[in-house]
Amino acid sequence: MPTSESFLLEAKGLTKSFPGVLALKGVSLSLGKGEVLALIGENGAGKSTLMKILAGVQPSDSGEYFIDGKLVSLQNVRDALSYGVALIHQELNLASNLDLAANIFLGREINNRGFINEDALRSEAQKHLKRVGLDLPTDTITGNLPIGKQQLVEIAKALSCNARVLIMDEPTSSLSQKETETLFEVVKGLRTDGISVIYISHRLGEVKELADRVTVFRDGENAGDLAKEDINHDSMVRLMVGRDLSEFYDRKSHDPGDIVLNVKGIISPTYPAAAVSMKVRAGEVVGVAGLVGAGRTELLQTIFGVTPALGGSMQISGVAFCPQNPKAAIEAGIALAPEDRKLHGLILPMSVRDNASLPSLGRDQNKGMLNFGKEEEIANKAVEQMKIKTPNLEQFARFLSGGNQQKIVLGKWLAMNPKLLILDEPTRGIDVGAKREIYRLMEKIAGEGMAILFVSSEMEEVLGMADRTYVMHEGQISGELTRDQMSEESIMQLATGGPLAA
Repeated sequence: MPTSESFLLEAKGLTKSFPGVLALKGVSLSLGKGEVLALIGENGAGKSTLMKILAGVQPSDSGEYFIDGKLVSLQNVRDALSYGVALIHQELNLASNLDLAANIFLGREINNRGFINEDALRSEAQKHLKRVGLDLPTDTITGNLPIGKQQLVEIAKALSCNARVLIMDEPTSSLSQKETETLFEVVKGLRTDGISVIYISHRLGEVKELADRVTVFRDGENAGDLAKEDINHDSMVRLMVGRDLSEFYDRKSHDPGDIVLNVKGIISPTYPAAAVSMKVRAGEVVGVAGLVGAGRTELLQTIFGVTPALGGSMQISGVAFCPQNPKAAIEAGIALAPEDRKLHGLILPMSVRDNASLPSLGRDQNKGMLNFGKEEEIANKAVEQMKIKTPNLEQFARFLSGGNQQKIVLGKWLAMNPKLLILDEPTRGIDVGAKREIYRLMEKIAGEGMAILFVSSEMEEVLGMADRTYVMHEGQISGELTRDQMSEESIMQLATGGPLAA
């Protein structure tokens, strides 16, 4: 653990409040030179708020902030960058219509007498892209890249600022295993070069592998610190939630009912040469596994009518349907909680009440007029059922933590009582406590007879929750595994296009 003289960055007694929410209650944090400090805690614990203060995104209400032992007062992000502090946001913060070089140096363009020096800009951009394992032309349009590679561009952008402190907020939430390994090598290289890293992650295995020290937040306050030798899963969870979590997955065996979803040879526009067939029964939790780019999300979007199928057939409870849009899928009894909750799952400037009742508006109208009483009833039920932490129903969704936002997404669909609930990365960016709540909910509604189809990139999650798993490779189903057949080895074998071992 670094001594006080070696602290590169130190925060003391920081507080921050938002309308109806006290996000930080006198928290403190210290970071040594060349140290990888992991900051963990449940959603709403105050981690992201603190990081935004340290990076100049927003000011604290009170407290002190020191860099190199000197008291600083940051007015904006540029001030933080001048001290060598850069923040990589969890949600992408790139201009999708600009190329890679333009994004990396946006607002800091290399110029010669007032004119952008394109050659120098592209040369420097190429160096930083290679540091994160991206061997791409610098004129590649950023929005054309998959989300995992866009995340790596964000990291390259931060590295281009010659940062002495690199703050990473859930950097691997959208990365493939290979991209995650690349990031780990980048982080280890930064540490060797004397650059300090604050690493926020809900993936405790990553924390154990990378962190020199762990600081834990709970309910906007410091909950404790762990030295390198004390970092393990149980100790981290205990400090995060204030209790032990003995059993994370507690799936019970259910006898599946009738077939709810019957897919026969459907073809998604993304993979026109691949035909997919699958079945999901009532009371069943069926996983879809595979590597990034395997076509999992695309399959879900085709079933939900976001990208209508080019061929094949589908049935819901024995009734043929071919949704040309999400509205048709919803009417057929299908609900989809998308991977990107902020972009596709919620309307952030709207209230908890409005978001929770949004899918039900058409159903609960009376002669074209909204039933405000029913709207409030649905929203209250969602808050109670999902244990959403909000001061009131009028709170804007954007002010809630990622975990509580995800609970709104799930709550609004459950209010529709769907026949089939589709979940795309349901616990992405969610803390261990919220994960546990979502797993319990999945178990409960499956036990009540609802069919669940979910995509997850977390192997543990698939193994822990799925009754059966379809594994995808290059847009096709490469294999189907029963619960007895599922293992990390068997899933990875099929996910990489190999045969299932006998």
